[in-house]
Amino acid sequence: MIGLGKQFDKEELNIKILKCLDRSWQPKVTPISETRDLTTLTTVTLFDKLREHELEMTRLKEMESIEKNSRSLALKTKAVDIESSEESSDECSETENLNLLTKRFQKFIKMKGK
Repeated sequence: MIGLGKQFDKEELNIKILKCLDRSWQPKVTPISETRDLTTLTTVTLFDKLREHELEMTRLKEMESIEKNSRSLALKTKAVDIESSEESSDECSETENLNLLTKRFQKFIKMKGK
């Protein structure tokens, strides 16, 4: 519309930009709309704020994926530790002893059936 000669003031332009953003941008759009005076905020500053938010969201997603991957590895390691602790019955807790007893009983039933 600017190319056709329509002039927008800063506030109108900023409002149009903020309204064009989808729901994922809402956490950033709301504070900008409420705290900033949209008449004095330049379009460049607005885009800088939005780009900053985008970079932060990307960084958080990467951190979540790294954390998720490291958690699964920790669980695998812990599972190995549980198996090794099952071998030494002196160090097993009541729950681990019950699990070990259940496994041995299942093996006994299988052997009895054969």
